[in-house]
Amino acid sequence: MARFEKTPTGEFHSGYGCIIMTAVAAVFGFIVWWSWYSLVTMDKEIGLLTQPTPVVMPAIPPQPGLEQKLADFAKAANAGQTAALKLSVAELNALLLLAPDGGNGTYKDMLRVKSLDAAKSLIITDASLPMNTAKFWEDTKRYLVGEIDFAIEMTALGPDTKVSAVRIPGKTVPEGMLKGMQMYGYLGPYQAHPTIGPVLKAIKQAKVESDGLLLSTQP
Repeated sequence: MARFEKTPTGEFHSGYGCIIMTAVAAVFGFIVWWSWYSLVTMDKEIGLLTQPTPVVMPAIPPQPGLEQKLADFAKAANAGQTAALKLSVAELNALLLLAPDGGNGTYKDMLRVKSLDAAKSLIITDASLPMNTAKFWEDTKRYLVGEIDFAIEMTALGPDTKVSAVRIPGKTVPEGMLKGMQMYGYLGPYQAHPTIGPVLKAIKQAKVESDGLLLSTQP
C-alpha cells in the first residue's frame, strides 16, 4: 500500500487555526480516507461514482472582520473565559479561503457549505473531491461530485465531525462504503494537536442552527 504524506503549503495563523480546522478538517480527512480506500479495495466501484473532471465552485465573497472574530474566540477559549462564536454559511465558506493546500489542492476548489439543517444538526455541502486511481504513479485524478452532509458530535476532547450522508446525482453510494466513512471522526487527529487541541477541548457546545454554526465554551 502506498504511503501518503500531506505537507501544507500555505501559512496558518495559530490564533484562529482551531476554527479553520473545525471547518475543513472533515474534508482533509475525507480525502485521505478516500485515497487509501480507492487504492486498496474500491477502485472499480469508486470509478463508477466519479467523473474525470472537477466542477467549478462558486466564488466566495469576503467576510470583513471574520479573522478578528476567530482570533478573539480562540484567545478567550485558551484563557478559560466564557466565549461564543456564531458562523454563518457565508463565513463557513470564507474559512476555506484561509485553509492551506493539504496536498490535493485548495479546499476552496473542493467544497461549499450550501445550507444548515438545524432539525437534523447537519452541515450540508456541495463537493468536488479529487481522488487517486489505483495507478497512483500516473498522477491522475477523478472527482466525486455531489452533496455531503456532515454531523457534529461532542466528545470528551471537544467537537468532532462525521460524514452523515453522501449523494451523487443518478448514482447510489454502496451502504458498506458509507458505513466505513461514518466510522471515522475527522477532527480526531487535531484533538491532540498542541495548539488546536486545547481550544477544541474548551468548546463545550457545537450547535447547528438555522442561521449559523454556534460554538461555545459553555454547555
